[in-house]
Amino acid sequence: MLSHRASSPEVQDLNTSHIKQWRSIITLIVFVLTNINVLFPFHIPVYIPRVLWTAFLNVLSALRIIPLPCHPTRVRNGKVGAFVVFRFPMNFFTAPLVADLFLLAILAIGKKEVHDGTIGAHNIVPYDIMLFFLSLAYIAISVDASGLIRWLAFKVLQKGGKVGHRLFFYLYAFFFGLTTFIGNDPIILSGTAFLSYMTRVSSNIKHPRAWIHTQFSVANIASAILVSSNPTNLVLAGAFKITFIKYTANVIVPVLATGVVLFPFLLYIIFHDESLIPSSIKMEDLPEELKNKKPINPNIPYAKNELDERESDPNGNDEQEKQLSLEEILNPFLDKKGAMFGAVLMAATLITVLAINAASQGTHERPVFWVTMPAAFVMFCFDLGMGWLNREETRNIAHEGRRRVENVQAERAEARRKSVVQEELDTSVSCESNNSIDVPNVKSESSTTAMRSGKRGENDQEVVEKEQTPREPEKLESNSKTEPTTLASLIADTYAWAQATFPTTMTVFNHLPFTLVPFAFCMFVMVQALVTKGWVPVFAHGWDHWVEKTGTIGAIGGMGFISVILCNFAGTNIGTTILLSRVIQAWQEIHRRNGTAISDRTFWGTVYSMALGVNYGAFSLAFSASLAGMLWRDILGRKHIRIGGLEFARVNLPIIAITMVVGLTVLTAQIYIVRDGSPYNAV
Repeated sequence: MLSHRASSPEVQDLNTSHIKQWRSIITLIVFVLTNINVLFPFHIPVYIPRVLWTAFLNVLSALRIIPLPCHPTRVRNGKVGAFVVFRFPMNFFTAPLVADLFLLAILAIGKKEVHDGTIGAHNIVPYDIMLFFLSLAYIAISVDASGLIRWLAFKVLQKGGKVGHRLFFYLYAFFFGLTTFIGNDPIILSGTAFLSYMTRVSSNIKHPRAWIHTQFSVANIASAILVSSNPTNLVLAGAFKITFIKYTANVIVPVLATGVVLFPFLLYIIFHDESLIPSSIKMEDLPEELKNKKPINPNIPYAKNELDERESDPNGNDEQEKQLSLEEILNPFLDKKGAMFGAVLMAATLITVLAINAASQGTHERPVFWVTMPAAFVMFCFDLGMGWLNREETRNIAHEGRRRVENVQAERAEARRKSVVQEELDTSVSCESNNSIDVPNVKSESSTTAMRSGKRGENDQEVVEKEQTPREPEKLESNSKTEPTTLASLIADTYAWAQATFPTTMTVFNHLPFTLVPFAFCMFVMVQALVTKGWVPVFAHGWDHWVEKTGTIGAIGGMGFISVILCNFAGTNIGTTILLSRVIQAWQEIHRRNGTAISDRTFWGTVYSMALGVNYGAFSLAFSASLAGMLWRDILGRKHIRIGGLEFARVNLPIIAITMVVGLTVLTAQIYIVRDGSPYNAV
C-alpha cells in the first residue's frame, strides 16, 4: 500500500547511548506528558490586556472581517477587568502539536524527524496512510449519510420483533458484519444514535448500557478483519509489508472466534439483567399517519424542526422529542440512489484495492490511495450532482424548518423574559411591602405613574409588561437591519446555503475525521524522535529479553497485554501502533545485526497479537484509547446519555479480558498449526 520510497533499505540506528543526553531525557518526558494530556485534557487560561484585545477587534470590524464587536460586559466590584481571559484547550488535537513545537524549539528534533514522521521511513509512510484512510472514509460516511445503515438497522429491528434476546443477537450480528466492510466510524456514527433512540422509546429498558457498550465493542472487534477498516491496521500492514489479503487471512479466525464466544458472555453473564436486556421489549409505536408519512432527509438543516440538542429535555420526557425518536427508528429516511451508488462504489473500491495490493506481492510499488482518492472524487461528484438536482426541495425544507425553529426559540426567549420581569416585580413589591407602612399608598403611586405614562391596566404588573414587552423586539429588529455585511457573515451565509443545497456533501465533510490528520502526523514525528534519541532501541532490547525468556507464547501474550494497556496511555491506539511497530522493527534489526534469526512462529505471533490488541484496546480503560471512543462519548452526550470514565472502565474490563483471552488463545493455536520454528519470512 505504500510508495516505492518506503521500500528502499534504510539503516536503523540502534545506538542506546543517546538516552544519557539531556535532550533525549526531555523527549521521553514530553512524550509521556503528552499522552497523559490526551488521557486527561485541560485548559490553560491566557490573559490578554483588554486594551489590546479591544483594539484588535475594532480593527477587524473596521476591515469588515467581523461585525461590530460586543465587548465583554462582565464587571467585578463595578469595574471592568484589565484583562480578557481565554481558555486554550490542551487535548488530543493540540497537545501533540505543542509537544512537537517544543521539541523543535529545544533542538531535540529536527529535519530528519519531521521528514520521517510525515514523508515516511522504514516502510511506514504517514501521508499515504492518511490519504488512503480519509478517501475511503468519505465513501463510507457518504453511504451512512444516505440512511442505509439506519434503514438496515430498522429492518433488523423488525426482524427481531419484541423478543429481547433475539433482537440483541440480530443487532450484534448486524453491527459485526457491517463494520467488517465499511469500518467502525460509520457504525458508531449511525449505530450509536439508533440505539439511543431505540432504548429511549422502550418503556422497560431502564438503561441503554448493554446495547451501547455491546455495539461499541463489536465495532472495534470487527474492525480488525480488514486493513481498510481501521487506520491502525494500515500502519501495521505498511510497517511489515503485509498484503491486505494475507493480513485478513491471519486475523479473521481469531476475530470471528472472539465474536462467537463473546455474545453469550454478554447476554448471559455481563448484562444478565431484565432491566438491561428484557425478555420481551415493550416498544411504543407510531400513529398510522406518521408511519405513512414520507420521511425527510435528516441531513437537511432543521428538517425535523429540531432545536439545539442542548436545549431539549435531558430526561427524554418531552412528547415531541419521543415522537421524533420514534420516527428516526420506525420511519427512517433512505436515499435509494445514493445508497445503491455508494454501496456499489465501496465494494468496487475495496475489491480493486485488494486485487492491486495482492498483485504487488509486498513490494508496495503503487500507493493504494491512487485507487481510493479517484473513487472518493466520484462519490463527491455524485453527492454534489444529486444535491444540485434536488436543491429546490431541500432549500424549501430548510427554510420552513428554520422559520419554525426561530419561532419556537422566540417564544421561549419571551417566556424567559416575562419570567425574569415577574420575579423582579415580585421582589420589588415584597421589598416595598416590608419597608412601607401604608401599602395602598405604594399602589396609588404606581397607579399614578401608570396614568402619567398613558397606560391602563387592571394591575401594576400588566402596566410594566405592556411598557417593556414591545421595546426589546423593536430594538433587536433595528439592530439586525443595520448590521453591515462582513467576511464572517458571508462565510456563515455561504455555509448555510451549502448545507441547504448540498446536505449530503456537507454532512459527510462534517463527519470526516479531519482531526485525525494533525494528531497522527504529530504522533509519527514524536515516535520518530524516540527512535533517534535511543529510546525505541532500549524498548526493543527489553522486548528481546522478554521473548528469550518466555518464547512464542510469551511473545503473543506479552504483546497483546502491552498493546491494550498502551492504547490508554500512548496517544490512543494509533499512537500505540506507531510506537510498537517501531519497537518491533528495531527488534528485527537487532537480530539481523547479531546474525540470529527470529522464528517464523514467534515473529508473526507478535505482529498479529499487536493487531488484535490495538483494535480491541479501543474498549478498555479510557475513552481516549481511540478516537472512535471519543466520538462515541460525544454522540451519547448529545443524546443525553452520560457515561463516566469510571463506568466506562468498569463495564469494559470484563469485556476486554474475555476478548483478549479468546483472541490470543485462538491466535496461538493458529500460529502453532500453520507456522514453524524456521526463520521468519519478512515478506
